[in-house]
Amino acid sequence: MTSNTPKGRDVAIHGAVADNARHILSKEACQFLAILHKTFEPTRRRLLQLREKRQADIHNGILPDFLPETKHIRDDGTWRGAPPGPGLIDRRVEITGPTDRKMVVNALNSDVKAYMADFEDSNGPTWENMVQGQVNLYDAIRRQVDFNLGPKEYKLRTDRALPTLLARTRGWHLVEKHFTVHGEPISGSLFDFGLYFFHNAKELISRGAGPYFYLPKMESYLEARLWNDVFIMAQDYIGIPRGTIRATVLIETIHAAFEMDEIIYELREHSAGLNCGRWDYIFSFIKLFRNHPGFVLPDRSDVTMTVPFMDAYVRLLIATCHRRGVHAMGGMAAHIPRKDDAAANEKALASVRADKLREVRAGHDGTWVAHPALASIALQAFDEYMPTANQTFLRTTPEVTRLDLLNPDVPGTITEDGIAKNVQVCLLYVEAWLRGVGCSAINYLMEDAATAEVSRSQLWQWVRHGATTAEGTMVDKDKVLGVLDQQTKELISSASEGNKFELAARYLRDEITGDKYCDFLTT
Repeated sequence: MTSNTPKGRDVAIHGAVADNARHILSKEACQFLAILHKTFEPTRRRLLQLREKRQADIHNGILPDFLPETKHIRDDGTWRGAPPGPGLIDRRVEITGPTDRKMVVNALNSDVKAYMADFEDSNGPTWENMVQGQVNLYDAIRRQVDFNLGPKEYKLRTDRALPTLLARTRGWHLVEKHFTVHGEPISGSLFDFGLYFFHNAKELISRGAGPYFYLPKMESYLEARLWNDVFIMAQDYIGIPRGTIRATVLIETIHAAFEMDEIIYELREHSAGLNCGRWDYIFSFIKLFRNHPGFVLPDRSDVTMTVPFMDAYVRLLIATCHRRGVHAMGGMAAHIPRKDDAAANEKALASVRADKLREVRAGHDGTWVAHPALASIALQAFDEYMPTANQTFLRTTPEVTRLDLLNPDVPGTITEDGIAKNVQVCLLYVEAWLRGVGCSAINYLMEDAATAEVSRSQLWQWVRHGATTAEGTMVDKDKVLGVLDQQTKELISSASEGNKFELAARYLRDEITGDKYCDFLTT
């Protein structure tokens, strides 16, 4: 292994590079990353400043609305996004997960149409994870990813075509501190995109697909414009036609929900549609309006896809995508199968089926699962109600207003059990994240950064506004810290040596007591 590997006067790598990753961080690839950084870093920083201004406006009572300056884009019914790229016409079920080698093989062997390889919320962003993830996808694309883990052999299946591969980068707000250009850390988005694109775009095209991406956490159409500029430059740089890249944007923030038309418009020739990033969207709702007592939400389990603000968001997303001829992708089935309780397992699988039936009947063109065992349930629902490759031809004209998207009226209550579960999710997730693990099975749900953010933000919100539980208890600092301390002790007592629960609790103390609030746990 090598460390602090120089790649020219502009670039420095501040981490060990394993021998099997030397080709990923080649001089040519690093030079491409340096060009991306120098070209687009100033714009990225300006857009992050715009995020801060918008948040300040909300704190001052100026709530989001449809933008008057882009009304002409929304009103113009003549423009369309790009037609689906090769391998993206039928996306009825996509599996998602991190880029570790075992997950890559299992995902590509699943009975699904696509695999979203995740460098973001379900991936622990250690330097080793980020670089080895690139190695694993490089190898998978070239069908050289097979390996042995102890006595078990992991091999890509050869009896049928593999699912179409899409890569999800980190969001614009994150940086990769291990890779600097003139001493500045590169954007995590550009690092993930740049390495994957540089090494694999032409290989993917030769195999009948293309460089396809999921783009997370965007908060404005200007951020989509930045991505489009990146795509144009990158395609020109390696000499492939503009429009070869396709990108699906996760609508995970309230601001983005008001700018869906504009986001598709900015990406036009590169757009592969929008996705309902449900957990991050709930997180965004709490985060943006956290200082407003009228927006306090009940227990996480009560904030379902059918509550008013979530239902409005889904209906608007589907209508917008289909009007523009692009896919409207559904959200994640977070349940995982249970082997210890047949009745509970059946209940969980019934919940997944109901969720997928809701999505396909609403008009979604595809959906997500986090576990291969759930693929058949999702496929059955979409096969039954969507006999065509997609349903982008469906047209709906929902009357979704600003007030619908901002409706805080969610039936439910805040309970002692809700507090305990939120604390547990936060502790277990953050402890695993500190060990480099980006997704964890907790209470038979697959929890990632987005779900942990909801739990953390709810606790903060409940304390900040002095909520009262259904049992009559005031939710204050002493209450949540008492639950945190108790659970920390219990978890440490049964955890293996070297666990990081004490460190996780230390980080969380300030983030759940209504005072300090980081924009993202992962920063």
